[in-house]
Amino acid sequence: MSASLPPSELTRMVKTRPLPAGPVVIEATEAERTALAARFGLGAVEALRADIALEQRPRAIRATGRLVAAIQQPCAISGEDFPVTIDEAVDLRFVEQHQRPATDDEEIELEADDCDEIEFSGDMFDLGEAVAQTLGLAIDPYAEGPGADAARLAAGIVQEGEQLGPLADLLSGLKKD
Repeated sequence: MSASLPPSELTRMVKTRPLPAGPVVIEATEAERTALAARFGLGAVEALRADIALEQRPRAIRATGRLVAAIQQPCAISGEDFPVTIDEAVDLRFVEQHQRPATDDEEIELEADDCDEIEFSGDMFDLGEAVAQTLGLAIDPYAEGPGADAARLAAGIVQEGEQLGPLADLLSGLKKD
């Protein structure tokens, strides 16, 4: 029995042969943006577009380009949504799934580029899901919105006029009494 992955909110299947000659443009529909917002815990994905060039390499298909998105992200402190623009470089390699999985005794050596590899099987791969994952990785989970300081103050985490951080600690030691 094999566990299957849930369907992607942004599926864009691309044939491996022949690869598209020009850049592949992925622009999320309203329904796809709504589903992506739910997946990543966002208030909204207002726009998402990726322009990706595909190049056949000896053992992989290289995908390079840009992802630009406008999202409403919850503040890590107040929880209130605030607008964020994401402009992220895309540099991925799609590699065909290995026929023989590694055994427990085998040591797998990874190179720096291996972390951006996405396996596929058959004669197609899902470029849309790769773009969705790129979006997910580009979201800062600790982003603070404009209401963060007020929320800290209201919660009593900081007193008015108090500074946080190592520089503030150093400067407070220099104050004259």
